[in-house]
Amino acid sequence: MSGSDIALFVPWVPWVGGALSFLCLLGSLRANRRRRLVDDLPTSKTTGVFIGLVELKGTAEADQPLTSFLAQAACVHYSWNVSEHWSRTVTESYTDAQGKPQTRTRHESGWTTVASGDSSIPFYLQDDCGAVLVHPAGAKIEPQTVFSETCTPLSGLYYGKGPAFAVPNSDHRRRFSETAISQHAPIFVVGRARERSDIVAAEIAADPAAPMFLISTRSEKEISAGFGWGIWGWGIFGFLLALGTSAVVAEGEHWSIAPESRWLCYLVAALIYFPAVGLGWIWMVYNSVISLRNRVRQGWSQVEIQLKRRHDLIPALVNVVTGLRDHESAVQTELAALRAQMTATPPGVAGADFQACANTMVILAERYPELTAQESFLNLQRNLVDTEQRIALARGYFNEIATHFNTRLEVVPDRFVAALAGMRAETLMAANDFERAPVTVGFQK
Repeated sequence: MSGSDIALFVPWVPWVGGALSFLCLLGSLRANRRRRLVDDLPTSKTTGVFIGLVELKGTAEADQPLTSFLAQAACVHYSWNVSEHWSRTVTESYTDAQGKPQTRTRHESGWTTVASGDSSIPFYLQDDCGAVLVHPAGAKIEPQTVFSETCTPLSGLYYGKGPAFAVPNSDHRRRFSETAISQHAPIFVVGRARERSDIVAAEIAADPAAPMFLISTRSEKEISAGFGWGIWGWGIFGFLLALGTSAVVAEGEHWSIAPESRWLCYLVAALIYFPAVGLGWIWMVYNSVISLRNRVRQGWSQVEIQLKRRHDLIPALVNVVTGLRDHESAVQTELAALRAQMTATPPGVAGADFQACANTMVILAERYPELTAQESFLNLQRNLVDTEQRIALARGYFNEIATHFNTRLEVVPDRFVAALAGMRAETLMAANDFERAPVTVGFQK
């Protein structure tokens, strides 16, 4: 770049430096928002996955897993790369400061990718409660390294997995690397759940409206720590850019700033950058708390959805016991009480709370042993117990997300930002007679 080109660029230094510093600030705020999202989302069990943004932990499982290209490992996703090393000596001509022609040589080297590929398949995330289908297309995938080797043509790998041609100025060294999510590997997933089209179940897939779709072999703690480094890294780099821009302005001849006044340039940079950080933080925290409150409301709606599901199963039980004349009236009374529990009174609001159905089922089975001989009754009993577990999981999800929300409203300095929106703590749900474990059914002999 000639002296005249530099002179034309100098007036733009404050604008370019300021813009880059602002972009770094946005990067820091984005990392902070994503870390808060990971920290605020409660980890759900697969049987408790509801429609909406969820967080899951488990292992990657597939009935027919892929075989990775290099490591030949069973996996649900892999990505491989082959790069070749090259080096060369370059001689170039230039004109020095006195206008005299000169020549110089320099050595250049690097790696050039000569072959690559990847593949993914839908897989199941499995935990101790069940499994949920995951479609990895569109996700940010963080796999593990399963293969890494550098070799020469003497190795069968060189041409066996790499191309037959060589790049210009090749040193005849190739680097083979592969990453993958192996079969049975522990994974962490954050994404939006939706209804499957083939069966009545949830699945996790890409959604343009979702704030994050992440499939990672790292733990939640490691992911949160990674975002923490991004927060500080982008923030500090942005501040250094602001100071560097101030230094160019203060020391440059273009602005003719007196030596005794140059410190003002640094002060102005700090007075602009740090208030911008504060305002950006308030904006980020406010939106984060609003999003958390909306997830609390969604968690409560899922409790009611599960109650509606149970409500819809009760008529089938009515049909099972209709023919039992001796105790039809008593049974119908029990069933009518359960059928009426289609919705629950929200926590903190006066009114009747819903009850679990497992104890009622035990009483019916004990009081009327004839029912236990009917396969349809046993099948329905299993469905009702499963439904009760779903309700308990929905209640647990609501309580966990509400606890995160309430904590945000109490910790400093988040509580001051939440006060701007007039937010109040949510009452936790404490329905009677609910158990998460399967209910043991007792029979009279």
